[in-house]
Amino acid sequence: MAKKHSKEEVSIVEAVQQFCIERAEKGLNISKEAVMNIIRDSLALAYKQKLGIEDENSLRVEFVDKNEVKIIIKKQVVEGPTKNPLEISFDEAKSIYPDCEIGSFLEFSEKPKESRIVSNQARQIVFQKIREIEIEQLYQEYKAKEGELTHGYFQRFVDRDVMSIDLGKVDGIMPRREQNPNERFKPGDRLKAIISKVEIKKDKHNEPTLVVSLSRASGDFVKKLFEMEIPEIYDGLVQIVDIARVPGVRTKIVVKGTRGDIDPVGACVGMKGVRIQSIVRELGNERIDIIQYSEDMIDYLVNLISPAKPVEIKIDSENREALIIVPDDSLSLAIGTNGSNVKLASQISKFRLDVKSISSYNESMTAPEARAKLEKLFQPKEEENSQTSQETEEGMSLREIPGLSHRVISLLEAGGIKNVETLIEMNPTELAKIPGIGKTTAEQILNILKETVELVDE
Repeated sequence: MAKKHSKEEVSIVEAVQQFCIERAEKGLNISKEAVMNIIRDSLALAYKQKLGIEDENSLRVEFVDKNEVKIIIKKQVVEGPTKNPLEISFDEAKSIYPDCEIGSFLEFSEKPKESRIVSNQARQIVFQKIREIEIEQLYQEYKAKEGELTHGYFQRFVDRDVMSIDLGKVDGIMPRREQNPNERFKPGDRLKAIISKVEIKKDKHNEPTLVVSLSRASGDFVKKLFEMEIPEIYDGLVQIVDIARVPGVRTKIVVKGTRGDIDPVGACVGMKGVRIQSIVRELGNERIDIIQYSEDMIDYLVNLISPAKPVEIKIDSENREALIIVPDDSLSLAIGTNGSNVKLASQISKFRLDVKSISSYNESMTAPEARAKLEKLFQPKEEENSQTSQETEEGMSLREIPGLSHRVISLLEAGGIKNVETLIEMNPTELAKIPGIGKTTAEQILNILKETVELVDE
């Protein structure tokens, strides 16, 4: 025969203490005193609403012994009977305070009558207040982690394409725009992500809720992976200068060493590519270009446009424009998938980049007008301003010849050829002897002279 076990009455204090222990096990630190104050204030508010009392200081709740609750109400002593909850008749007050007088304010203790309405109201207020404290604690904890790497478990999709990630204490969300388009996860899969934003928002019931937004598509996510995988970056021996990314397609990350004996690119790649391969796998085999930083803009652009190897770069620093000429078979490499390579290079350099193949560039240079326009566009202002004096004192400037690159002009000037008149007097053998020119370039220079310079017999 089954026996009935009488349940021992649990005091409010014990119940609150047990509640605090359970919350602490979940990582939420709520003190017993704070919960007791919430319960006390919630009961007081519920009784005020029931009695129709608006004065905040007229009623308070106190706990006596285990579960005994007392209401303390401040009432004014009046002459006769009254229905006002904040008033008491003189005869009734005198039985408690023999020396009381009409008009005086005195505190009276009452044992509250059991009311389901009051209990429900107080319970709702308690839950709401505790929930607000928990949300605020979690907000402060995760707000401090914004920009940091975290781990979680994929649960499901909400709102069609928003990923719900279990972070332990809270659930994070990863909108479609913050997801890597090449990745697919199953419920329970573990993943890394960066905490991009933490905020408190109102839900559809107008209740405050914590929203922790995550990202696997940002450049900062890749940056954190490098900091985690590359000891030299973590130790400050290698610095990440800039980063740009097309999620699922390509990332360009610019690095530089803080010491002369450090190879920043080699440190990121690792022995046999071990370090970079772990990051590539984490990104779903996304292409990663590690770029050596350079103060020289032309060298910087050469690095940024890799894996293509440009044969010449013309820059207009004032208008932040650059023309990059690459071999015909490297044009697709320079542009990249859907323009990703040149787009990222432009994003990092802050230059508008125009990439042309050699054949396309030569074709556009066949017209003298187009050639002159292009040379003028990418000609430094100080060189342009010095042309007049060069023409009057030394003859026609080499920069007046459309088709001669700045590199070739620099080599010629270094070889002692300062103007067109001197250049015309040179033969192919003499030109080829100038350091950096060579036989092929010498022939090209003379062919350009024949096409653009009209010789007049004196």
